Amino acid sequence: MIFDASTLILLAKIEILTVVVKTTKIIIPEAVKEECLKKDSFDAQLIKAVIEENKIKVEKIIERKPIKQICKDFKIEKGEAEALWLAKKHGNALAVDDGPTIKACKVINQRFATAIHFLIEMVKEKKMDILMAIAKLEKLSFYGRYSKRIIDDAYKRIKEEGSGNNKS
Repeated sequence: MIFDASTLILLAKIEILTVVVKTTKIIIPEAVKEECLKKDSFDAQLIKAVIEENKIKVEKIIERKPIKQICKDFKIEKGEAEALWLAKKHGNALAVDDGPTIKACKVINQRFATAIHFLIEMVKEKKMDILMAIAKLEKLSFYGRYSKRIIDDAYKRIKEEGSGNNKS
């Protein structure tokens, strides 16, 4: 799966990135790595450690023209454009929590997942109990730019998955 900085940072902030890298092959473009590591924060240090452990593969993008076009067409930054282009090139889903990039995914029919999707999946796979997932969701609602509707829906889905009541 190709990751954008937004999702990597959120997963690190709610402290589930180390669990996600155990079951998900993660590839990021160089621009995303630079974006994630530009601050000296807990999440940046965690992401750096996971990259150094080779649990995240960093891919250098040589093609500049399509990246510039994506930035222009969708009004997104370089890191998001590189991640979107790489996901399309590899035929992978894109892990992204950036609003404009999610809209771009919808326009070009690109599969994507957000940090909330990873959290719900962890509950579904019994890697996390409901109470812990709700605590992580509360952190996501603080750090992420999610609408109340999205958080409420995620809360409902976590409770359904955790109770074994799969209505999806």
